[in-house]
Amino acid sequence: MALELLESTSVVDTSQACPRKTIAVPATDVFGRIANLETRLARSASEIDAAQAVRYRVFVEEMRAQVAPEAEMRKRDVDSWDSICDHLLVLDTAIEGDPEEQIVGTYRLLRQDVAERAGGFYSASEFAIDKLLARHPDKRFMELGRSCVLPEYRTKRTVELLWQGNWAYALRHGVDAMFGCGSFPGVVPEEHALALSFLHHNVLARDDWAVAARPELYRTTDLMPSEAINPKKALAALPPLIKGYMRLGAMVGDGAVVDHAFRTTDVLIVLPISNISGRYLNYYGADAGRFAS
Repeated sequence: MALELLESTSVVDTSQACPRKTIAVPATDVFGRIANLETRLARSASEIDAAQAVRYRVFVEEMRAQVAPEAEMRKRDVDSWDSICDHLLVLDTAIEGDPEEQIVGTYRLLRQDVAERAGGFYSASEFAIDKLLARHPDKRFMELGRSCVLPEYRTKRTVELLWQGNWAYALRHGVDAMFGCGSFPGVVPEEHALALSFLHHNVLARDDWAVAARPELYRTTDLMPSEAINPKKALAALPPLIKGYMRLGAMVGDGAVVDHAFRTTDVLIVLPISNISGRYLNYYGADAGRFAS
């Protein structure tokens, strides 16, 4: 379960893709501010714990995901990847109290060099990403995951700061491509036949970027012929964040995976930096400077 429960912005399109550049980003963990909201990396174990509490509120209490008894007792969404990832936060600094009480949104970031030293990516449990990585030995990948925002903060402003943080972090670490699981609610892919088929026929990752669900977990997304798809209705049926990634120039892997624990149907989102539209780069800044503090 990842990459969901956010609202997308409408400030980007897929025209005028820009080539990859290495850009220096100021060495601060605060990536941006808008009014009282701030995005930065978690600075301590206690802040990571607070982010896990936010994830629990969204994934378990709101979405009814199943977690281990210990996590249920602690009211935390926790897994083994948490200890090796960087945790991007959005904080509402107007909330009185410690930073742990100000966290309203989070994203989990895992760079390829870290994943390779620590045993791999989370997405590999659902999608056969090894061949994708092997075809691009000169590129640096980053996995995005466990994204969530508290209901009252699901606004354009919060999402802009999360994008700002992801973009600044990617620039700082010279990332060439991002990927992660994008989720549809429920465990019956056929209930999303229109949207899944639209993705399959229109933005399927091909050639060097081709990637598929693990064979033992594979569920087809080719559920309707292309001529039977109403594009306008299909776009309206897409989860907001997946639609947002499409606007940036993202592709999706072949097939879906049902995540019974999180009660979602997952697709793999693949976003080469070179695909990101010029309008997106202009909006946030080629140096991630638009909302920089």
